[in-house]
Amino acid sequence: MSILVGGLVALIGLVLAIGGVWLALLGGSLYYLLAGAAMIVSGVLLVRGRTTGGWLYLAIVVLSLVWAWWEVGANGWAQVPRVIAPVVLLLGVIAAMATLSRRPDRWRLAAAGASTALVLTATNFWVAATNAPNPVLAGLPAAGTQGMADPSGQQVGADWPVYGGTTSARRYSPLTQINAENVGKLERAWTIHTGDLPSSPQIRGTYGAENTPLKVGDSLYLCTPKNIMIALDPASGRERWRYDPKVPDNAIPYTAACRGVVYYAVPGIAADQPCATRVIEGTLDARLIAVDARSGRLCADFGTNGQVDAKLGMGKVPDGFVSINSPPTLVRGVLVTGHQVLDGQDRWAPSGVIQGFDARTGQLRWAWDMMRPEWNGYPPQGQEWTRGTPNMWTMASGDEQLGLVYLPMGNAAADYYSSLRRPQENEFATSLVALDVATGKPRWRFQAVRKDVWDYDFGAQATLVDYKGTPALVLPSKQGDIYVLDRRTGRPLTPIGEMRVPGGGVEPDQRAPTQPVSLWHTLRKPDLAERDMWGMSPIDQMICRIQFRRASYKGFFTPPEADRHSIEYPGYNGGTDWGGIAVDPARGVIVANYNDMPNYVRLVPRAEADKLGWAPRDQARGNIGGAEGAGDPQANTPFAINVNAGWRLPFTGMLCKQPPYGGIRAIDMATGKTIWDRAFGEARTNGPFGIPSMLPITIGTPNNGGAVVTASGLIFVAAATDNLIRAIDLRTGRTVWKDVLPGGGQATPMTYEMNGKQYLVLYAGGHHFMETPVSDEVVAYALPS
Repeated sequence: MSILVGGLVALIGLVLAIGGVWLALLGGSLYYLLAGAAMIVSGVLLVRGRTTGGWLYLAIVVLSLVWAWWEVGANGWAQVPRVIAPVVLLLGVIAAMATLSRRPDRWRLAAAGASTALVLTATNFWVAATNAPNPVLAGLPAAGTQGMADPSGQQVGADWPVYGGTTSARRYSPLTQINAENVGKLERAWTIHTGDLPSSPQIRGTYGAENTPLKVGDSLYLCTPKNIMIALDPASGRERWRYDPKVPDNAIPYTAACRGVVYYAVPGIAADQPCATRVIEGTLDARLIAVDARSGRLCADFGTNGQVDAKLGMGKVPDGFVSINSPPTLVRGVLVTGHQVLDGQDRWAPSGVIQGFDARTGQLRWAWDMMRPEWNGYPPQGQEWTRGTPNMWTMASGDEQLGLVYLPMGNAAADYYSSLRRPQENEFATSLVALDVATGKPRWRFQAVRKDVWDYDFGAQATLVDYKGTPALVLPSKQGDIYVLDRRTGRPLTPIGEMRVPGGGVEPDQRAPTQPVSLWHTLRKPDLAERDMWGMSPIDQMICRIQFRRASYKGFFTPPEADRHSIEYPGYNGGTDWGGIAVDPARGVIVANYNDMPNYVRLVPRAEADKLGWAPRDQARGNIGGAEGAGDPQANTPFAINVNAGWRLPFTGMLCKQPPYGGIRAIDMATGKTIWDRAFGEARTNGPFGIPSMLPITIGTPNNGGAVVTASGLIFVAAATDNLIRAIDLRTGRTVWKDVLPGGGQATPMTYEMNGKQYLVLYAGGHHFMETPVSDEVVAYALPS
């Protein structure tokens, strides 16, 4: 046995020593070289049958523990690769030492030694856990101290009439029946299966419902990944009707998702007339479809037999290049819609034009093409909307009183290369743009990134609030910065500074010397350091350290390069992505769940990309899907792009940055100060090689989807990759209830009241990008009768 264990110790030592030399030459830690060399000696001694090899290995483990505390302190997750694997190997070494001894009590001593090692290791992590900071940093403002009128005029409580609650996007409900004292009694009131699951291997890796249902009156309305609209009884889940627009598989862009629908009561039409109330959705093949809210039949007076093709005027649109997967925003009878243009395909992809349609007739009221501001409707005969312009793929919010709609704009086509962008694109990309819904003309803009080559487009809605007596909006970003702006003018109401940022990259003349950052509040953590690298063992942690040292990383806003990888931190998933934030207007509290992961990025020269066969999707072979940015061609630019989202090692699937990878935070809106901040998401479904650990320990996982906050002081949120929905106490950040979902919870929940009972509903559809189980179940919770 000593030969086997000694050989294993020496082999691991050899790997660490070789990698340690490489890391040391790159200017990294000397630990791996020194530990590897000592392990080689230890292993050789054990192979030769000498117990001194075991004692030497014990010394290595003890010194490794001391080094771990020196480098990362009381950070239990950071200690895992530094401590766990060496201790496990120590158990084998102790057993091997017993076989080399002739003492009659050698196995009893070995068992005692192993037990001592395990107890000391457990004690180490217990001490780390008890010393980990997790305080409530500030008291929660009292309910009723912040009075905020909702400019939408819409009412939440019994109903949830709009994707974000109202067009103000606060994701807040005044309901109080479910509270911190009784939430532990929540049980499933009903579940339904929508029947929309991947129908072929080609689309199996594309589903991610992302849907938040609406509740208006006596019906619940939702749409499925492939745009099947369904109406349900809110109390029982019984299906009332469904409408299937028959979206073809080849229309699916990156994700088959339908985040929500729009409910519209047409003014001036008697309630008993067909389509007096209607449900409207955008589809993956870029249609707007209106159906009768009571029957699900197409509204003949909307467009052509209930449908409008939003691609008209765009010229050539390959399958999957243009899709509407977010609900349009309805302000003053105008349906304002953007669309997703498939990322990373072609610099001259279809236009990002914003369109405003009459919600009753489906006629185009106006269109905003930033390169053709003089055009008010469809392009003149023989022309098309300008190709490659920034698009709005996510949800807008709107102010009914001001007649403004707030557009979180994306980037020009080809996210990671900026030299071919035109001045108007540089003006409006990665900006919040306020459009006048009467004319479709910009009223103001606020830009968060200049000449963005990091895919830092705005993914979240702006949330409309009152800020110290001023009509305002709160704007979260993928960079983690949170801004507060006067929603009438775009004027910042909280401090914004200029940060000097790295230059260089493949376009040094394009990089701005400074970028705007919020001085009021940011979710962004400090820049990465080598000690932040992680893994399941010292070996993969060392590999991540080598990758870190080899990459270009100069901190926040490091430009991408072609001759080596660069590190983008935060990555393109946030900060805050499409789930947005929730705001308690009575207490003046912002609730933000966020991601905390880097991307490992490289621009790939065109000749190399051509050899790899990377081409736009309409020219490419194979299945659709895959991680966004992983081998995107960026045709008609000098470079393709390869993004390792989350910066994962290919052989273990582990992320190179240490946990947490996601968090949730409560922020006092009056001061911008953090009330509490928690890692968000358990390790139960995560582990090396894709094997779930089933550990009910909070690690902080990636998350997509937003939260809902209620007047009773509860936050309801799923979003994380642990397949849980949970209730969190707004005062403390403590989880007070949770339930295992039938699929991934990458959607924002909603709550409503029916027949005197409060319900909590989530579409647990799962998500391919988040690698959670795909499901077609909608789940409703309520207190027992």
